[in-house]
Amino acid sequence: QVPLVESGGRLVQAGDSLKLSCVASEDTFSIYAMGWFRQAPGKEREFVASISWRSGSTDYADSVKGRFTISGDGAKKTVYLQMNSLRPEDTAVYYCGAGSALHRSPEYYYRNYANTQSYAYWGQGTQVTVSS
Repeated sequence: QVPLVESGGRLVQAGDSLKLSCVASEDTFSIYAMGWFRQAPGKEREFVASISWRSGSTDYADSVKGRFTISGDGAKKTVYLQMNSLRPEDTAVYYCGAGSALHRSPEYYYRNYANTQSYAYWGQGTQVTVSS
């Protein structure tokens, strides 16, 4: 069973909005944070946004600040990514990750939330394509 399942990706036009969803399965444990990363063809996976269930704090990549909003429900192990004013350079496969206390300490996450190493569980990704 895939630990995380993303949905909501599709083809949109520049300037449009889109909301991605991610739900963690029952086989995920001690989750204290969830985040979104993206990977464009030929590029490395990059951080987009994350949210800590313990502190409620959110973090964003500079490239999406003011346009994207992360939210969710820690008790339901669900996270969303509201994306507004989409640009062609936002085109990528978007992955959801979850940080677990069984994998890394929360303190490690707070210092490294933009690093894929902070996340124990991953989804298979959802494709977002923004046409110009």
